[in-house]
Amino acid sequence: MAAITAAMVKELREQTGAGMTDCKKALSETDGNMEEAVEILRKKGQAKAVKKESRIAAEGICCIASDGDTKAAVVEVNSETDFVAKNETFQEFVKAVAEQAVCSSADNVDALLEEAWSEDASKTVKEALVDKIAVIGEKLNIRRFERVEASEGCVATYVHGGGRIGVIVEAKTSVVNDSVKEALTNLAMQVAALNPKYVATGDVSEEYKAHEKEIIAAQIEQDPKMAGKPEKVIEGAINGRLNKELKEVCLLEQVYVKAEDGKQTVAQYVAQVAKENNAELSISRFVRFETGEGLEKKNEDFAAEVAAQMGM
Repeated sequence: MAAITAAMVKELREQTGAGMTDCKKALSETDGNMEEAVEILRKKGQAKAVKKESRIAAEGICCIASDGDTKAAVVEVNSETDFVAKNETFQEFVKAVAEQAVCSSADNVDALLEEAWSEDASKTVKEALVDKIAVIGEKLNIRRFERVEASEGCVATYVHGGGRIGVIVEAKTSVVNDSVKEALTNLAMQVAALNPKYVATGDVSEEYKAHEKEIIAAQIEQDPKMAGKPEKVIEGAINGRLNKELKEVCLLEQVYVKAEDGKQTVAQYVAQVAKENNAELSISRFVRFETGEGLEKKNEDFAAEVAAQMGM
């Protein structure tokens, strides 16, 4: 049997990120064969990943990668704890996933996971994920991604709060310069801050409007001030409240957050930028990811967990 040296253990640990004891055991099992030891640790990592499937990964970060001014992709990768989300190893992995997504032809996560990993073509993205789970020791999940490509303009991106929110704005524009790109970045910041649901009122479905009208009508019915009012007045009140709501959920109807007069709408700001740059400029769409939205989060007592592990 080959002697297992400290240098060999160190090398294997650097390659895999696994624990020192695990590395020593793997090398002993393979009689010092480094490649086979790596495979053993990967298989153990995969087993660990299976054990972690029942856990909830609701922390993590969003990351954006761009390819020039016309293409960008935003990804959300989840971890179980905020501590891991701030870990450099995890953040570098998420960055690599975003770079994979922006160059990928996959249109969903399952397809992305089966692609060859851009940093090591000998493994798939899924295998790279499993390896990272073994290194970090938490369940990780590539939850979603979206790629945006502008055929007649450009894209602008913004990441807020160290990856808590990621936004891509796509614009159709006849001019792409620093001024236009800065304006679109400002709008990406607006989307991050105010979370609109639509670009313009024309994008809002009639079904959504009808549903909101029902809710508003029910609210008005319970308002003593509206009791006995003519149907025409009530209908006007319903439409008034609906229009107010649409101004909140439609990007172009919102008040621009940097408006000097506090009144300028986003639509007016876009028109101003277009005029200043002699450009035809319009917002095509936006994508906004917020880490963990829609996911259940565990409410754990960390002190109790430590005490349980120590048998206290």
